[in-house]
Amino acid sequence: MKGFLEDANYSIGLLDEGATLADVIDNCIYEHTHTGKRAFYVGDLGKLVKKNIQWQNVMAPVKPFYPVRCNSTPGVLEILGNLGVGFACSSKSEMALVQDLGISPENIIYTNPCKQASQIKYAAKAGINIMICDNDIELKKIARNHPNAKLLLHIATEDITADEEVNMKFGTTLKNCRHLMECAKELGVQIVGVKFHVSGSCKELQMYIHAISDARCVFDMAEEFGFKMNMLDIGGGFTGSELQLEEVNHVIRPLLDVYFPKESGVNVIAEPGRYYVSSAFTLAVNIIAKKTVEYDKLLPSGVEQTRNDDEPVFTYYINDGVYGSFASKLSKKLNTVPEVHKKYKEDEPLFASSLWGPSCDELDQIVENCLLPELSVGDWLIFDNMGSGTLGVQSTFNDYQRPLIYYMMSFSDWDEMQDAGIASDTLMKNFFVPSCIQLSPEDRFSTAA
Repeated sequence: MKGFLEDANYSIGLLDEGATLADVIDNCIYEHTHTGKRAFYVGDLGKLVKKNIQWQNVMAPVKPFYPVRCNSTPGVLEILGNLGVGFACSSKSEMALVQDLGISPENIIYTNPCKQASQIKYAAKAGINIMICDNDIELKKIARNHPNAKLLLHIATEDITADEEVNMKFGTTLKNCRHLMECAKELGVQIVGVKFHVSGSCKELQMYIHAISDARCVFDMAEEFGFKMNMLDIGGGFTGSELQLEEVNHVIRPLLDVYFPKESGVNVIAEPGRYYVSSAFTLAVNIIAKKTVEYDKLLPSGVEQTRNDDEPVFTYYINDGVYGSFASKLSKKLNTVPEVHKKYKEDEPLFASSLWGPSCDELDQIVENCLLPELSVGDWLIFDNMGSGTLGVQSTFNDYQRPLIYYMMSFSDWDEMQDAGIASDTLMKNFFVPSCIQLSPEDRFSTAA
């Protein structure tokens, strides 16, 4: 491996056991209050190390392939690359980014279900052969542009217990797999395995039983056509909870032992994304505007009004929104609650409040209704579990300043990487020790912006 990305100008602060990320956030806020109140992230890269150890303890020998779209910041990719994690890429830019790490093409899979012909050609030139397919049109496109492609047939799973309607947008049926194999045989395209995905919102782990059983049927079907199948991708959907990880393992382990035992030569992989990064990043945002609103306009429809009419209701605007770090809010609920950074008394009154981004767009609502003490313009709010979904994605909103990123790691986590022999010499050059945790973005940090 080359080590750190050559064009990535950033560093990682090492914290001794007496310092915490809260200290880092406090000092960053102090600096930003005096130099310009820009939103920023603090990323604890040591959590990636811990998550990887947890994965190896619970899920081994299932190899993780990290979905780059989940968080493509340089520090994350560097650490995961040094940990030996593979990468699941959905675009040419993601493939190029991972290649710059020196990752072997065998450890990269192209997972976009709807691929551009030019990007298939790029994958072929780069030697990235493993990719996903779920229909005959995609299969023919791959055959024309990538003669060495090795396909994983993406089979659909149905979450019949979900609140939403069954999503059959991607993934093919067992019946259609036979048709795809016939087409692949005619076109001379290799089919080497199966992929499925069970959503992290799915509460019914029995879905894994059905999916693995279906995958076994596809493997058996492939033998009839002479395909040599050697890979099973069980997808993502891992929330980051150790309990959920253990529950999934408890369900899939007996099935894998029966249907895909070690002696079968089938490599089982997964695509844990937010599992690795969600809890590793904390976002700090600044209040840039404030106004009082009518209470009945703040309430969600159908909610009965119970407050005193004399109590004020506040709307706050912050310097980040759905066109930036909260982009995932457009498609799903926010998986974190705001915390007030400034100290306030326990008996201080709380007021109904809403939080909005800086665009003044009606879609740019971060939190519809929450209870907060009265805040002022210039105060800071903290959001935990913000590592998944938007980091590394460029916003198109005018004048949007991407938050700065401060990478940190404890000495104990760093020692753990060294003891495991997974810290390269080039990686070590990017670490430094903050002096008394007096962090200065200008002097002590280079940031991924």
